[in-house]
Amino acid sequence: MLSRLMSSSIRSLDRECNCTVRLLDDSEYTCTIQRDAKGQYLFDLICHHLNLLEKDYFGIRYVDPDKQRHWLEFTKSIAKQMKSQPPFTMCLRVKFYPPDPAALREEITRYLVFLQVKRDLYHGRLLCKTSDAALLAAYILQAEIGDYDPGKHPEGYSSKFQFFPKHSEKLERRIAEIHKTELIGQTPETSELNFLQKAQMLETYGVDPHPCKDVSGNPAFLAFTPFGFTVLQGNRRIHFLKWDEVTKLKFEAKTFHIYANQKEDKKIILTYFAPTPEACKHLWKCGVENQAFYKLEKSSQVRTVSSSNLFFKGSRFRYSGKVAKEVMEQSAKIKRDPPEIHRAGMVPSRSCPSITHGPRLTSVPRTRRRAVHISIMEGLESLRDSAHSTPVRSVSHGDSFMSSRGHMMDGSEASTSAVISDEAYSPSDSVLPTPVAEHGMEMPVARHLNGAPCSVDDEKDSEAGASMEGQAAEFRPGRRALRMVRSRPSPPSDVEELNKFVLSVLRLFLVTIGLLFALLLLLIMLTESDLDIAFLRDIRKTPEFQQFHFEYFCPLRRWFACKLRWMGGFLISK
Repeated sequence: MLSRLMSSSIRSLDRECNCTVRLLDDSEYTCTIQRDAKGQYLFDLICHHLNLLEKDYFGIRYVDPDKQRHWLEFTKSIAKQMKSQPPFTMCLRVKFYPPDPAALREEITRYLVFLQVKRDLYHGRLLCKTSDAALLAAYILQAEIGDYDPGKHPEGYSSKFQFFPKHSEKLERRIAEIHKTELIGQTPETSELNFLQKAQMLETYGVDPHPCKDVSGNPAFLAFTPFGFTVLQGNRRIHFLKWDEVTKLKFEAKTFHIYANQKEDKKIILTYFAPTPEACKHLWKCGVENQAFYKLEKSSQVRTVSSSNLFFKGSRFRYSGKVAKEVMEQSAKIKRDPPEIHRAGMVPSRSCPSITHGPRLTSVPRTRRRAVHISIMEGLESLRDSAHSTPVRSVSHGDSFMSSRGHMMDGSEASTSAVISDEAYSPSDSVLPTPVAEHGMEMPVARHLNGAPCSVDDEKDSEAGASMEGQAAEFRPGRRALRMVRSRPSPPSDVEELNKFVLSVLRLFLVTIGLLFALLLLLIMLTESDLDIAFLRDIRKTPEFQQFHFEYFCPLRRWFACKLRWMGGFLISK
């Protein structure tokens, strides 16, 4: 009896696993789930823990053992998606950025979106000019430490907080000036709302860029925003397609295609190459989900999408959530007392630290900082009035590239531009779409360049948005890598293209043969078998079938029988 109880308890333990979800304020929510639990169950647990009702803007992100990012699918089993052994580690992030944050119904939702956009600002995904950067940082200060108090905030207090990957003393003074004079009396709620309204007007609002290469081998970033599909090279937006213009998204292996109809029935096809097939599939699924969320009127209009035009080839995927208009309508029906919000405040953090040892430029003489010109800022100025952009890596790590004009800089220029002048601001230090590690800026260069892989334990201290190690090697923006890219006309070789074509033709041939064989079996059943089935009997009685049987099939059968008898006699005589 005791052994039975012990065995049943062991089996129940085997069916359970621990799961840790890192929230937007860097706190962790740990729970125990059944192995067959679906993603919706875990997501509902987190939303209940946060007292969150407007939950359709959020999602759970995880990294598989190959360091490929994924969004957890709520209709599928968690254990089957993770492809790793428990305990599972994931993180809560904004998946669909609200087009108008001011239209959000509840303050708790705005606060969580505020934390996400603040994180984007720190990691260089939200680019802006200097004046906007100072105002955004001042809003963060006002929201998290309140009004300026000379007794609590000594001279240079803004330099103790890290809002951006890089900033200068002049920008710190401007942040403190705005905080002291222009934001007095603003409550945290008002400052957060003003921050979101200002960030919403920037081109980089809501961008989670995916690194790719164009047909010429040049690095590019693809991003899906609340307003449409964006392609960026460096910090310049080279393509922008509204969701109404995008007609189809396709992928095959590492190749991603975007089909669109623009004005005057102008049809365009954009082709880009992802670092791995898994990254390309993730890119395609993100595009399908964003297009369905922002473009459709009702979730009943969502259809299963195939990555290929042929039914026997490619992947199939269907967005399973609500669309933006339904979310807004549902939010308008919320009637409850506003939930209490526990704001974290400006405390040391692993992913968005506000610490005193952030990277400042005081070690460089002021005269040199003023003399240095960052060409990247010319592009940043052009990004301030549109939709979205991408992180652009600064040149503080030496052999990197400056991509504001899409050209390469030699070593002397890169080393000279390693300092950001007081007149220019570039809130970026990585080309990562979502950095692997979100520690302070003292992390090793190799991890900060393109997201070297981290273990499951390391992921607790990192943003769960990593690319695999091969992607880091392929997209490392060093001069040597870019020279190799320039020497190649396109990423895929002629042999690879030929192999793809041969495989496609072979698949088509096999399917055609299979269909013909199935039709032949049906024909034999109709003409030669004695099966008395209703639908076969009805077909046999039709005039068309009788004409076919006597005029074509019977002569053909006699011809085949004659040939077979001749071949048999020939073989016997031999």
